[in-house]
Amino acid sequence: MNVNPVSPLALPFPEMPPVAGVALRVARARYKTWDRCDLTFAELAPGTTVAGVLTQSRCPSPEVEWCRKALTLGHARALVVNAGNSNAFTGHRGRAAVEAIAARAAQHLGCQPSDVFVASTGVIGVPLPIDKAEAGLDSAFNAAPCDWRAATETIGTTDTFPKGAITTAVVDGRTVTLVGIIKGSGMIAPDMATMLGFIFTDAAVEPGFLQRALTAANAPSFSCITVDGDTSTSDTVLAFATGAAGNQPLADDDSPGADAFRSALADLCRQLALLVARDGEGATKLIEVQVSGAESDRSAHRIAMSIANSPLVKTAIAGEDANWGRVVMAVGKAGEPAERDQLAIRFGNTQVARDGLAVESYDEAPVAAHLKGQEVEIGVDLGLGEGRATVWTCDLTHGYISINADYRS
Repeated sequence: MNVNPVSPLALPFPEMPPVAGVALRVARARYKTWDRCDLTFAELAPGTTVAGVLTQSRCPSPEVEWCRKALTLGHARALVVNAGNSNAFTGHRGRAAVEAIAARAAQHLGCQPSDVFVASTGVIGVPLPIDKAEAGLDSAFNAAPCDWRAATETIGTTDTFPKGAITTAVVDGRTVTLVGIIKGSGMIAPDMATMLGFIFTDAAVEPGFLQRALTAANAPSFSCITVDGDTSTSDTVLAFATGAAGNQPLADDDSPGADAFRSALADLCRQLALLVARDGEGATKLIEVQVSGAESDRSAHRIAMSIANSPLVKTAIAGEDANWGRVVMAVGKAGEPAERDQLAIRFGNTQVARDGLAVESYDEAPVAAHLKGQEVEIGVDLGLGEGRATVWTCDLTHGYISINADYRS
């Protein structure tokens, strides 16, 4: 975790029990000149299955490429997460570092390197030092097990608070637990799932079903948040299922408890995604953008993201200014079907524009009160069809500039 003030939108870290089949350890690899743990090692029980969604960036890190290939095999024995160095755009030296990390962990566990998943976050363009990575891993192997909070704090960079979530589901007559930890504060604008997020469950789940469930859960959660419009080179979300709960393995939608598991996973992903939006760099307000009446859900999503990514909209909210003209601008630039004279806009529950015009003599008092709160809602109805989408973002303040101007120092 960094030294920036805790976000005013922060939520307390929840009580999260251990998940059977998962052992967590942290260590100091010293990837930066800081006195904190920066390597998280999760040992996973034999038989653990895995699924993932990864960045759509055309300049992915070697870790992303490694995970993408390893996911095709569907099983995992370990996860290694490095903080302070993203190892992205580092050529053959970056690839060698990932291979060395996977080999070291595999040797320790007696498994194949392809069973080891690796993720890194931090500065782009600096090769991950292999000597520090291996020494950090050796320290982690010998460290005492830690709790979820310690593991979460270790993977953070510009995060101002640790982010975790928990839920349960009844599967095949057994209560299974799902927990998730996540890091992310800036460079948040996913085409899949941004940040680094890791989900663990004791449910028994076949890899194919786990992948389908995670992909479905990703669409309305991680792919519906944005902080700054920038998609990271390292975005990774992985889900691990240890099978320790002993249920009949979930293989398809007809398996006992399949619907309950899907719902729980979707809920967990939404919780985690909103935590990232709450910790947007310099954020003082969480903004929910609801778009309805679009020609399709896809069109609604693109319009909603256009609004959420607009610096003019985000700075207006930071200044508590109900400048709905900026919302009109963001709708119009999205490149999606829209009819000016059918457009309606609201802030909170107050309609401010309808049929392409300002609502005559609308009461500004409730709008002003709404914008002074920490959670702001913008609603847009295009009046064209049944398409709808909801996305989340945060306001844009001087704090964002300060954090990113000094990021490498």
